[in-house]
Amino acid sequence: MQYRTIALDGCDRFTEKRSVFIGYAKPVATEQQAVDFINSIRQKHWDATHNCYAYVIRENQIRRYSDDGEPSGTAGVPMLEVLMGEELWDVCVVATRYFGGTLLGTGGLVRAYSKTARIAIDSAQMVTYTLCSVGQIGCSYTAYGRVNALVMQHGGMVDDTAFTDSVTLKISIPPENIGALNADISEATAGQSRFEAQNERFVILG
Repeated sequence: MQYRTIALDGCDRFTEKRSVFIGYAKPVATEQQAVDFINSIRQKHWDATHNCYAYVIRENQIRRYSDDGEPSGTAGVPMLEVLMGEELWDVCVVATRYFGGTLLGTGGLVRAYSKTARIAIDSAQMVTYTLCSVGQIGCSYTAYGRVNALVMQHGGMVDDTAFTDSVTLKISIPPENIGALNADISEATAGQSRFEAQNERFVILG
């Protein structure tokens, strides 16, 4: 199981027929965080003509948007479609517009707000989170190098390593890879070591 989101805040701008469009993107985990972010941009750009937004929250599959006074369907929906097209979750984008005196028309607005959302998320760092089993592998010092390499080969990630009388590797690995990993570890250690899962969490692999 995977989902895509952004790891950092993003911001970019452009001018279209003298109207200035400023796009903001922020990773958010809850709807309240999205609302707080939207309100912060509204306060920052209190003098803007429009502050439109769209956000998607993974928990309960929430999708919201607002045209904030622009013609219906010309701002919030295009921004939401950019997020959905990238299959992003837990992201909020806000598009601030300072009107330049020239009407853009329905098609022009759709393109402008789509571009605003696009440049905002492009300026952030898009990442993929993978649901992984988190646990540990105990092995001898002699087997450590081989076990460590096998974890990488099977798509896992070593989160921490403890060196005492033996070596303990704390790792994250996709659940579907555990069987093959344990088979190879067992062969490499003559059946002395195996991965023991403890819980699950979403992590960025690689």
